[in-house]
Amino acid sequence: MVSIIIVNYNGGAALKQCVEKALLSNLPVEIKVVDNASTDPSILFLESTFDNESRLQIIKNQQNQGFAKAVNLGLAQTNGDFVLILNPDCFIENDTLQHCVDFMRENSTAGMCGVLVCDPDGTPQQSSRRAEPVPLKAFVQAFGLKRFFPQFAVDLSQTLLPSQPIEIEGISGAFMFLRHEALIEIGGLDEGYFLHCEDLDWFKRFRLSDWKLWFLPHVRVSHLKGACSSSQPLKVELYKHRGMVRYYKKFFSQTYPNPLLYLVIFAVWMRFSFITLKRTLFAH
Repeated sequence: MVSIIIVNYNGGAALKQCVEKALLSNLPVEIKVVDNASTDPSILFLESTFDNESRLQIIKNQQNQGFAKAVNLGLAQTNGDFVLILNPDCFIENDTLQHCVDFMRENSTAGMCGVLVCDPDGTPQQSSRRAEPVPLKAFVQAFGLKRFFPQFAVDLSQTLLPSQPIEIEGISGAFMFLRHEALIEIGGLDEGYFLHCEDLDWFKRFRLSDWKLWFLPHVRVSHLKGACSSSQPLKVELYKHRGMVRYYKKFFSQTYPNPLLYLVIFAVWMRFSFITLKRTLFAH
């Protein structure tokens, strides 16, 4: 059985479609929807549509606990040999889980795998394949220097799509398929992150424990991207940049010289300031 955890925050009609698609899987599933105190009718839609569906459990938080805490709450109640962390605006096909399970069973050291996450029109999204954003790469990214130093790119979408599964440093957080055995060893998400970068932290911890991450290019899912966060873009950006700072301090404070590390952190906040200023100016 595959346990599917969906964290919802104002997911609207997309959440209902996401659950519908997941329930059509050709493998046995249990679905845990963890709602972070949504103010829209997304949970009402779900309850009215699936009121007699025994495979679905809705867990309601009284306040927005953040993504990591919500995922961990769902993980504590799962029973599957494999776990899928799925965004409420991400839609799988009926054979998606079968492809992932088959791959994981054939590759015993694979702790997590991702797939080709696409826009609704079929365009692959950048987040499907990622390199680890080590501080030097982050510096290049923050100051828009990628075109001068392409070897330091974090986004791998400009490289040729592989024809076979490949080991990789990062996948899309919208679809993370995990082996339960690896989860027992690694543990859940770091709840110090509220939203964004907790997936990067997970990828790093898996790799440090010799569990491999894989990207499966032959498996595609559709992702609306940002359906749950579009109403508060600046707050989301704040969480994202705050998460990056936590990530760098947690994993690189002992391996990078302090001046370089703090230069990167400065660059992160400079980038956030630029984004804030740009959106404020264009809002008027």
